[in-house]
Amino acid sequence: MARASVITVPAFADSRRSAYHFFGTRQHTIEHDLGIGIPSRGLQGAAPSAWTLSVKQVHGTEVLVVDRALSEADRFTEGWDALVTNQPGVMVAVRTADCVPILMHDPTHGVVAAIHAGWRGAVGGIVPKTLALLESRFGSDLKQVRLSIGPSAGVCCYEVDEPVLERLRQGVPSWEKVVRSQGERTAKLDLKGLIKEQALACGAMPQAITTVNLCTICHEDLFFSYRREGRVNGTMISAIGLPPTRR
Repeated sequence: MARASVITVPAFADSRRSAYHFFGTRQHTIEHDLGIGIPSRGLQGAAPSAWTLSVKQVHGTEVLVVDRALSEADRFTEGWDALVTNQPGVMVAVRTADCVPILMHDPTHGVVAAIHAGWRGAVGGIVPKTLALLESRFGSDLKQVRLSIGPSAGVCCYEVDEPVLERLRQGVPSWEKVVRSQGERTAKLDLKGLIKEQALACGAMPQAITTVNLCTICHEDLFFSYRREGRVNGTMISAIGLPPTRR
């Protein structure tokens, strides 16, 4: 595991309707400007001759939809925390360092999504919002959407205080399922569990949801961690895209 560059899951590897994807580690890097589509030829885990799109992340719930071909002139300068595309050869990417990367694929309608979710985005409903967009805009049947929840701060290490807990109580009906009390004013938060609960509540099928059960705080050899390191020394990149159209 210590030498792993990227992590992939079988959920997106259907031989007929595959999606290129990866969850990155600290050994896997790609340099590019935020908001610019760039060629990702040779990028491990990426589709050959694909474009990779990353944007400014703001811990919100806004979703960027890319439903046209990209060019080198494109610039996306605002802030989004979820990216959706139905364009062959476009990989949508998010950066994390304890927050949760979530990848989605609708193999029937040919749509993929990449989501960055910290506790604010999760409580704000970024995952349900993205699923609802897939359904309303692309006609996705949420029972057929495949989701994978990537490496992030685990319930073993992710301690939150009273302000976060109060937001959870106000915004998450099933909040008690995803917290482990430690004292009167702190608890451990299961962000991955929260996101899975939300996806199930939206109609996703349990067998269509996979989770990479690795904690970014625990595994210093594999991941950057803002909580562990006290600053942003680096971020992991996770991405998903449809295969390019053959000419």
